[in-house]
Amino acid sequence: MFETLRTHIFNRVSMSEEDFNAGTVLMIPKKLRKRQYLLQAGDVCRSLAFISKGCLRLYSLDEVGGEHILRFGIEGSWMVDVESFKALKLANSNIDALEDSELFLMSYESWNKLSVAVPAWEHYIRDILAEEYNSAISRISDFMGASAEERYLHFLAIYPDLFQRVPLHQIASYLGITPQSLSRIRKEITERR
Repeated sequence: MFETLRTHIFNRVSMSEEDFNAGTVLMIPKKLRKRQYLLQAGDVCRSLAFISKGCLRLYSLDEVGGEHILRFGIEGSWMVDVESFKALKLANSNIDALEDSELFLMSYESWNKLSVAVPAWEHYIRDILAEEYNSAISRISDFMGASAEERYLHFLAIYPDLFQRVPLHQIASYLGITPQSLSRIRKEITERR
């Protein structure tokens, strides 16, 4: 049941089986249907979500209802609105399922309890939150200095198989370009090869 999570953790930190089990007993399995929300803007993000199966997106809406995708999450990754989770404040973002998905949720309270009781989990979760922060900084840097083509190539390096799972207009939203621009960039790259 927890094999994907076990692999993810044991590839990052040293943890005993007993410590691993101490964390998993605090997790709640959750299934989301495609298009079902895990978090809606205006609610508090009260859980970290490990994606065992499926694909989620973290996105915000602008004042005219346009979507701005901030992050995709696939199997073997965590999804959370870090700012809302860490400060228990209202989220500005939404998280929903792009596919039927299976998750393991760890509540804020369980995270705090586990962080104190099991140092290996505290180290692991701190690394996950630091990774989220670094990913956000990298995205900001890309938007400030990289061309649309460079952002696209960086996307391919991070999510090589996502084109088969996610509509192109959502990938364009993630890249901050129009779907037409994404099609043009893909065509130009193909012609150069």
